[in-house]
Amino acid sequence: MTKSWIAAARPRTLPLALASIILGSFLALANRHFNWQIAVLATLTTIFLQILSNFANDYGDAVSGKDTELRVGPRRAVATGDITKEAMLRGIILMSVLALVCGVGLLAVAFYNVEPKIFWFFFMLGLLSIAAAIGYTNGKRPYGYAGFGDIAVLIFFGWVGVLGTYFLYTLSFNPLLLLPATSVGLFATGVLNVNNIRDIETDTMTGKRSIPARLGLPLAIRYHWGLLITGMVCAVAYSFLTDATAVGYLYVLSFPLFILNGRAIATHKRPAELNARLGQLALTTLLFVILFGLGQVL
Repeated sequence: MTKSWIAAARPRTLPLALASIILGSFLALANRHFNWQIAVLATLTTIFLQILSNFANDYGDAVSGKDTELRVGPRRAVATGDITKEAMLRGIILMSVLALVCGVGLLAVAFYNVEPKIFWFFFMLGLLSIAAAIGYTNGKRPYGYAGFGDIAVLIFFGWVGVLGTYFLYTLSFNPLLLLPATSVGLFATGVLNVNNIRDIETDTMTGKRSIPARLGLPLAIRYHWGLLITGMVCAVAYSFLTDATAVGYLYVLSFPLFILNGRAIATHKRPAELNARLGQLALTTLLFVILFGLGQVL
């Protein structure tokens, strides 16, 4: 049973979820702001939110009947009977509570003796994050089935994750940081797009209207290239606009791996081949974040 819960939590998705937190922390450190309490609490909050999202996705797909025996992705716990619907629902509630508790603790540390309106704004943002994690595949109109998952990933894995983390440390906002935040968000959206390209046939059969299901495979591949290339351009634009030194372009070393991913997606023959590309793009995004961050602080 423990193995089933670990599998349902999908630990391989955690590095991608933490990428925006890591980048926001690096950017704050480069601005001479850092706090270990904020770093730890932000990490824990993100981990619980990501596991919540994975549990809710597993539960929602099973309840709606969207997962079938034809699916080539990772084994689903509820759909296969490894975990009951009732148990998974309890897991969703537990992760929601843990994310909320850690999130409130994070805001208390970051906004101690700060204008209360800022605390309540971020508190509502946290509630919205929990709602987004659950609503992706649950409720009367799951937005993930309607093709809005991509914009949600860009917002929460990119803009909210990076800019929100930076603000927690510095209590300030720099519009230029939208560029690297967009890079991370687009790369994370690329991971979702690989997942949806892999499942394009079964999603079409079960009524999921993901972006690839709407566009068809040829345009979905062009869309994937657009995500990767735009993400790289945003990063270079930030370095150029901030007059970065040569070391500030260290992240360019990760670009060949993004190109490799795009080529693999464009030339794949079987959906199952894309399972490895999901992890590769997620880890490449994490590598990009680390190199980008090091370029900021060195």
